Amino acid sequence: MIKVYTSPSCSSCKKVKKWFMDNDIPFIEKNIFGPTFKEKDLYDILSKTENGTEDIISTRSKIILENNIDVENMSVKQLVDFVLKNPSVMKRPIIVDDHKMVVGYNPDDISVFIPQAKRIADIACTVAACPLYIDCEHKRT
Repeated sequence: MIKVYTSPSCSSCKKVKKWFMDNDIPFIEKNIFGPTFKEKDLYDILSKTENGTEDIISTRSKIILENNIDVENMSVKQLVDFVLKNPSVMKRPIIVDDHKMVVGYNPDDISVFIPQAKRIADIACTVAACPLYIDCEHKRT
């Protein structure tokens, strides 16, 4: 299942949620400021990063800059505790499934979450060889 980690006032988060709804892709939304955002969520996100904290932590956040916090030198446990107490340091939205993670709103990047069967169907709808091409409601013009 796809999880979208958001915050209420985030415009990119709203765009991502709309994109998933427009593409009929089910997802679970988790507000990083809400009670459903747990330690296990953060460990799951961290396990999918390619560049560690750089992928998910905004080093330009007010908390980090004002307190001269060095997240690179924290242990994983210290980082998790810090982020859970200060979720505003996270970049958003963060989108994860069982195997991958994307941060931010970029339709090209988040298209990796379109199920393979839907991608194949979308390609077929653009090909006149499809037996339903003339009447297909998904046909691109």
